[in-house]
Amino acid sequence: MDNEKNVVPENWKKIVWEWVESLIVAFIIAFGIIRPFFVQPFSIPSGSMRMTLIEGDRLFVNKLQYGPQVPFTKYRLPGFNKPQRGDVVVFKYPVTREKDFIKRLIAFGGETVEIKDGKVYVNDKPITDGSIAKLHYYNMGQYGQVGRKITVPTGSFFVMGDNSASSHDSRFWGFVSEELLIGKAECLFWPLNRIRWIK
Repeated sequence: MDNEKNVVPENWKKIVWEWVESLIVAFIIAFGIIRPFFVQPFSIPSGSMRMTLIEGDRLFVNKLQYGPQVPFTKYRLPGFNKPQRGDVVVFKYPVTREKDFIKRLIAFGGETVEIKDGKVYVNDKPITDGSIAKLHYYNMGQYGQVGRKITVPTGSFFVMGDNSASSHDSRFWGFVSEELLIGKAECLFWPLNRIRWIK
């Protein structure tokens, strides 16, 4: 009885090349179209957003909500919505722009912000939005000192971490300009037992 041999298809080179082509196209779509214009994965590196988000959480950032920025330009495509107070947003760190930060949007350009008795006051009125009102905010940093009321510059945002006792945010380094906004933190997808929409 003859020994059976593995028969390699004559067109194996064509099959391999088709697989390579498919992988290249998938890579281009993922990193050339989807990531810059639609969604971007993001990993939580610190405890500044506890208990909303904890270290190691992985989430998707929706760039379509506010409009994706065209790579290598300052131009932003139209989005589905405007940023809202209380949104959890991802942005480029204003100091170096080399890192992406995640915080909660507290105030808009032209509004005044003051932290008093653990509450955030915007235009001299306490914020009643549940995601902000339920948290305690500490007077820390040059922009969060006791008795200090600041005005957010036009075209910028004031942001803070939910765990304000351990968050390096607008209280310390100031404001996030609109051009630095990447998108809205939309969906937590890992770990599996924490999958949910982010509020």
